[in-house]
Amino acid sequence: MMAWKIEAARALPGYRLAVTFADGLSGVTDLSDVPHVGVFAPWADHAYFEQVRVDPQTWTVCWPNGADVAPDSLYDDIKRQRGAAA
Repeated sequence: MMAWKIEAARALPGYRLAVTFADGLSGVTDLSDVPHVGVFAPWADHAYFEQVRVDPQTWTVCWPNGADVAPDSLYDDIKRQRGAAA
C-alpha cells in the first residue's frame, strides 16, 4: 500500500483541502498559492474548487476537468506540518 493513497478529501475556505490518507495521516493542506491558470483556471470560482473528489483508480484528488494534485506532495506537506507542530 502506498502511504500517500488518498481516501478522502474535502474543500475548505481559502483554497485549502482536508485530506485523509490510507495510512491514517490526515490534515489540511493549503493550495491557495496555485495560480489559477491552465487546468487550474476554473479555480477562480471557489465553487468549482469545492467540486474536488478522490479518483477511485488513481487515489488522487481531482476536479471535473481532469486537473489533479500529486498526492505525494500533499502527503509531504501534511507530514512537514506535523513535524513543525511537534
